[in-house]
Amino acid sequence: MRSFADATWALHLAGLAISCRQVTRIAEEIGDELVQQRQAKVVQRRRRQLSPREATAPAAVAVEVDGGHLRTRAAGCGPGVHEPEGKEHKLACLVPVRSQPQEQDPQPEPPASFQQPRRVQRLVRQMKGQAGAALPEELAAASAAAAEPPDDAPAAPQQRPPERARTCVASMADSRSFGPMVAAEAQERNFYQAQRRAFVADGAAYNWSIQQGYFADFEPITDFLHVLCYLYLAGWAAGRDEAERWSLYVGWLRACWQGRVAAVRAELQVWQGRLGEPPEGEAVAANDPRRLLAEAVTYLGNNQSRMDYPRYRREGLPVTSSLVESLVGEFNARMKGREKFWNRPDGPEPILQLRAAVLSDDDRLGRHFAQRPGNPYRRRRVA
Repeated sequence: MRSFADATWALHLAGLAISCRQVTRIAEEIGDELVQQRQAKVVQRRRRQLSPREATAPAAVAVEVDGGHLRTRAAGCGPGVHEPEGKEHKLACLVPVRSQPQEQDPQPEPPASFQQPRRVQRLVRQMKGQAGAALPEELAAASAAAAEPPDDAPAAPQQRPPERARTCVASMADSRSFGPMVAAEAQERNFYQAQRRAFVADGAAYNWSIQQGYFADFEPITDFLHVLCYLYLAGWAAGRDEAERWSLYVGWLRACWQGRVAAVRAELQVWQGRLGEPPEGEAVAANDPRRLLAEAVTYLGNNQSRMDYPRYRREGLPVTSSLVESLVGEFNARMKGREKFWNRPDGPEPILQLRAAVLSDDDRLGRHFAQRPGNPYRRRRVA
């Protein structure tokens, strides 16, 4: 449910008269138990005592890492919101990849959805926040008629994605503490024994410190969705009109999709030379063209070694972190809200663990209840 109050209402509909305060207490109690269970596994892994719970390793696996945001308040200050602050919670999604290596690139051209202006702009607005929100609506509308199929065009057949046994890890901890949590989950799932392994994330430095520290033999892959956003904003910054902006974006998109990242970065640097760089030490607007170009040049430069997308596709590995991006939204449905503020520092942690248990496909919450002391179906020891 989206809140303790909603859960209380649902329980009343089920005939269980229980107060909202009691629902909150029980949820936090179970969440704290899950936190302790998670930390125990981290210790077991460090001592090399954590055994895989899955006997057979998948042929290919992916670990995707991202972060979400929630709002917090100072604890112990009485009713109301005191000293509000935004905080990031880290998420990891672990899934087997059901694909086979191929000799040729199975998709040498970018997906059609990456070349539909309205969809692209909506994605940029969602992922890039202030910079994306500052773009005018006309940028997408100008080329929409030419790039998108007409309304009477036959719809493309919808293919149901293969079922994946998804599990997830969530925490307010910093990257140094979060890395061992994700590694413990991967150890339990026998991911380290898979033949093909991918670690997919955006360009944040802490993601790659986790990869290098705990997933060094996984293929590091920069999420293509974030690359798309930087290219789109760079096209908006460089082009003189809507048609040129869209043309630049599509050209750079295709080149990066096909692995020609160095050529795109060189072209961006040419445009940067024409417009100039943002003044050093001065604040500039989020949608300043000089800033957008500089950010794109820096992003491609920092991540170029992790952007060999044709090879990843030939090896049957994912090139986007769409699964964990979707997971962020599923966590936000519970953790974010106009009037939701969590007590710092530990207020969100128990509920993050409950949410992770509910959203994982391994019935971990059911198993926890079955093994929890006080379960009426658990066999009691006779003294």
